[in-house]
Amino acid sequence: MNISRNLMLWVIILVCVVALFNLFQGASPRNNARELAFSEFRASVERNEVQEVTIQGSNILGQLKSGSEFRTYAPDDPSLVPDLLSNGVVVKAAPQNSNEFSIWSVLISWFPMLLIVGVWIFFMR
Repeated sequence: MNISRNLMLWVIILVCVVALFNLFQGASPRNNARELAFSEFRASVERNEVQEVTIQGSNILGQLKSGSEFRTYAPDDPSLVPDLLSNGVVVKAAPQNSNEFSIWSVLISWFPMLLIVGVWIFFMR
């Protein structure tokens, strides 16, 4: 009986550690990118200050020639990509983030409830 309690406790601790690791591991590497107004972004493109951009849906992540990173939100502008290419900007495209089913997202969202139930079962024995 005591062995099963210890095993249950270690399983709960392991699940907590894995959930916390995945929660902090999913952080975007471009969190330090500064927010840029779209008009300021277009002006930077025309001044040839933009080195490369990654277009992901309506979000644009990029790097200036000075090395600093930025992000902006682009309205539906059909002339954007031709303007970027004509100004020598390297354009990359990425698929839009979708809310796909992920076992990790389910585990993280249900984790507090499962933890409460697990602790309750642990103390009821």
